[in-house]
Amino acid sequence: MSTPGPAHSLSACRRGRPARAATRATAVAAAVASLLAWPAATLAESVSREAVPLEKVVVFTSGVGYFQHGGEVEGDATVRLDFQTDEINDLLKSMVVQDLSGEGAAPTVNYASRDPITKTLASFAIDLTDDPSIGTLLGRLRGERVELQAASPVTGTILGVEKRLVPVSDDRPPVEKDYITVLADDGLRTLALETVTRIRLVDADLQKELEKALAVLASAHDSDKKQVTIRFPGEGRRDVRIGYVQEMPLWKTSYRLVLDDDGKAFLQGWAIVENTTDHDWNEVDLTLVSGRPISFVMDLYQPLYVPRPEVQPEVYASLLPQVYGQDMLASEDEFLGRRLARGEPQVEMEMMVDSMAGMGSGGMPAPAAAPGMAAKAMSRGRRAGISLGEAAAATQSLADGGDLGELFRYAIREPVSLARQQSAMLPIVSGPAEVEKLAVYDEQVLAKHPLSGVRLKNTTGLSLMQGPLTVYEADAYAGDARIEDLPPESSRLMTYAVDLDVEVAPRSELAPELLTAVKLAKGTLIETRKLARQKVYDIRNSGDEAVALLVEHPLEPAWTLTAPAKPAETTRDRYRFAVDAEPGVPTSLTVAEEQIVHRSFAITTFNDDGIAVYIRAQEVSDAVKNALREVVEKKQALASLARDRTDREQEIAAIGEEQSRIRDNMSRLDRTSELYTRYVQKFDEQETRIEDLREEIAELLEQEQQAQAALDAFLVSLEIE
Repeated sequence: MSTPGPAHSLSACRRGRPARAATRATAVAAAVASLLAWPAATLAESVSREAVPLEKVVVFTSGVGYFQHGGEVEGDATVRLDFQTDEINDLLKSMVVQDLSGEGAAPTVNYASRDPITKTLASFAIDLTDDPSIGTLLGRLRGERVELQAASPVTGTILGVEKRLVPVSDDRPPVEKDYITVLADDGLRTLALETVTRIRLVDADLQKELEKALAVLASAHDSDKKQVTIRFPGEGRRDVRIGYVQEMPLWKTSYRLVLDDDGKAFLQGWAIVENTTDHDWNEVDLTLVSGRPISFVMDLYQPLYVPRPEVQPEVYASLLPQVYGQDMLASEDEFLGRRLARGEPQVEMEMMVDSMAGMGSGGMPAPAAAPGMAAKAMSRGRRAGISLGEAAAATQSLADGGDLGELFRYAIREPVSLARQQSAMLPIVSGPAEVEKLAVYDEQVLAKHPLSGVRLKNTTGLSLMQGPLTVYEADAYAGDARIEDLPPESSRLMTYAVDLDVEVAPRSELAPELLTAVKLAKGTLIETRKLARQKVYDIRNSGDEAVALLVEHPLEPAWTLTAPAKPAETTRDRYRFAVDAEPGVPTSLTVAEEQIVHRSFAITTFNDDGIAVYIRAQEVSDAVKNALREVVEKKQALASLARDRTDREQEIAAIGEEQSRIRDNMSRLDRTSELYTRYVQKFDEQETRIEDLREEIAELLEQEQQAQAALDAFLVSLEIE
């Protein structure tokens, strides 16, 4: 069997690996280009990336970078840039394109669709989605005129392409070959495709469609890359600029601090920058910005399709046309009223149509919009958005600014060259530093020893971004520290090692609560008590040199510092006290604090003994004591009335029990007996006593209620400090 040709090989390859768009593109392009000779596509003056090179990079600590290309173009020029597919969303969100001469027309930006390549190829007049062979491709062009270059050239209309078995030799089976038949001026002509060296489509539009389809196939060589073309229409030589924002790794900082024996220090800072793009940075102006501008990702690249329901047309039997008469009595006002009653919009719909008439699909101004409507749409755009010039000016300010409010930039003085997928350390700080050596003790960090450190003052004039700091002392590595964001002329403590020569032993001491004041307010007793505590830090320096020690003590807002009178420093959650730890001389630091607590109680909840505690207290004023004594007297009087009432109620209950006993006895006696008569007389006396008791109870209850009301009124009226 003969070896298959290029087109057949391509088809076999695709059946084996259907997802290999790049292989398909290469094979189809090679097969077609070997036979179809057409002039190269000429869009506009094509300008390479090198003509508009990358000239500026600004990297932010929010995970993005600003990239700016600049260069010179001439006439109608098109700049082509390649990007990863995942970068297109940021590009669509942020790209700024500017013709600095101001004389050219507005630039346009085109980019490859994210739709599957088969969907894109199917949109062209010549379908290349199924890897057609040259014979199949020409068969799809039936009815089109072509020029065939062969031993006998011919120009005509393609009638069809057929396969024929052609004998090779006596000992070999025949092979299948493609033959094309065209209708020429002199009749039908059939040629073997293998004898055709050149094919040209006479229809120029169809030729361009084929070129575009091949270009789409070529762009699929790398499925992760997309080409973006920027067209600059105009005349003459002009400077242009392209800027955009893309995702970038955060740039980082690291520092080195060298301490000398004579107290001098040297600070060196490095910025760690990574070029994770697919393009080299050649002599670019690099700026590093610290700060966190808000940045987000929005999917603008993915084509959006709205699912639409499929509606089947209803089929009705043929009906005779109906004719209806007009209501001659209905006025125009009544007609309008019926429309409004049915909910048919009037002015609102007209306004909506007017606003939408100037917009095409995707919210872009429609080409055929009326001038008035287009003007309205344009004016709305000016109110809602920002002009290209303003956007470019904002980009320029971002790249060239100094102190940017919440941001601060580091402009690298020399142009930077950094190959793609490479990293670099760039110096941003280098010079003498102002430091003070000390030790810092914090019981919550390390209970036994303080940490050796320094107080670093930022005298560089730059804002130092957070990062690690390596400390060298006496020509040796001393330890690592961590520096936080440090504005110019600010100071920070940094510790890098444990000071084993100094030992600290903390101990706590509590004091009893002290009553300091009592006041009365509307039936409420409000007492003020003082809580006190202190912590003692015993310090011993076993080294040979004195140590300036800072003791950090927790700062709790509810507690007030009483001793020492004032701390050396105060942070958001720490007091810092300075102690000179001399060698071999034990010392101590006592930190005393107090807290004032206010507690409220209803006076009615106290018994007499509870009130007596406040009456005996020296801290309570005489006015409060007198008022409390009067409260006790009124409560005692009220309690006395309640006891009297209770005694009478108990007496009535006792009489009732006695009467029950008597009734039981009387039921067993003769009514004429002397005892029965005595029981009757006793019953009479008891009933009289019960009536008297009930009258006394009612009177006592009234007195009790009056006394309670008087006590309540007295308590409510109390306002005594």
